[in-house]
Amino acid sequence: MRRIAIVGSASANGKTTLGREVSRRLDVPFVEVDALHHGPNWTEATAEELRARVEPLLAGDGWVVDGYYRGKLGDLIPGSADLVVWVDLPVRVWLPRLVRRTLRRIATREELWNGNRETMRNVFFSRDSLLLFSLRAHRRRRREYPAQLAAYRLVRLRTPEEVERWLATFA
Repeated sequence: MRRIAIVGSASANGKTTLGREVSRRLDVPFVEVDALHHGPNWTEATAEELRARVEPLLAGDGWVVDGYYRGKLGDLIPGSADLVVWVDLPVRVWLPRLVRRTLRRIATREELWNGNRETMRNVFFSRDSLLLFSLRAHRRRRREYPAQLAAYRLVRLRTPEEVERWLATFA
């Protein structure tokens, strides 16, 4: 089990943190698909561009990938993985994390990918609000993921304690 895809129901549910730690423990590359998807000024890669960036990274015999992007990549990532880990924490866990993380990023002007930074406007006061996106995505993914991921070896983690117990298996 050296090719692990980590997907989530929402932003700030710990996918990236978990992915980086599993990658470190397995000593395999970590791939954050958001970094490949978001260009300067929040421009989004096309499906073809994203596939061209992701496919070569999946050729190795070991990796941990954070992200799914099913709309642009289909089942490329879970279909290439030995294991899919679905981090499916409840709203009461990830929403406060998202707000804290976002406020910290805004206050520190933390660069995310390719010069992009979160702002009060794009997170809280826009049609593309990260908060609204996350709430909608959480509901949709909880409805759709069971069927979409049924064909793959799947671990579904529903609490922070389950995440910690699963991570401990890589000690």
